[in-house]
Amino acid sequence: MTDACACQGDQNRVRHDPAYRRALTIVVALNLGFGVCELVGGFLANSQALKADSLDFIGDGSISLAGLLALAWTAHARSRVALTQGLFLGALGLGVIGFAIWRAFHATLPDAALMGGIGVVALLINVAAALVLSRFRDGDANVRAIWLFSRNDALANVAVIVAAGLVAWTGRGWPDLAVAGVIAVLFLHSAYEIVTDARRELRSTT
Repeated sequence: MTDACACQGDQNRVRHDPAYRRALTIVVALNLGFGVCELVGGFLANSQALKADSLDFIGDGSISLAGLLALAWTAHARSRVALTQGLFLGALGLGVIGFAIWRAFHATLPDAALMGGIGVVALLINVAAALVLSRFRDGDANVRAIWLFSRNDALANVAVIVAAGLVAWTGRGWPDLAVAGVIAVLFLHSAYEIVTDARRELRSTT
């Protein structure tokens, strides 16, 4: 019982900590701003992996913004926001998989140099966001959801950089599509974790 109370106290401190609000504001600005830039870069480089990653950025920025607004809400309301975040991420993952399959039949070779350069910048952005949020990763489902998004972004960016190298080495577009699929799987895995946490918290707050 003592441990449970301490855990709840830690979660409440995270929600009411001005430093967490500042961290979320920084993460929202980074994700939305760079997400738009990477989406443009994805079209210029003709890279499905970059497009998928840009959707991840934009989705994360939107979800982090929702999490920022939800800080002042009740525990039940925050859990419902986290549940929505998880379902949204799952839908995004399924959409990326579907589009990657479609592109497999209409494949064109992406610009490996541009793809890799944007991937490196994206990785730096996501590492910065993950570092900003790392001290707050043990809060409630909503807080954990935002942390998972930032962590997965960094992993996806490493995959994009590797794919760019493989495209340059093989002269084929399949690594780009493969990484888009990997990013989608990351979406689905995190969506499962977030939905599971949110449903557990919803049961405990009803």
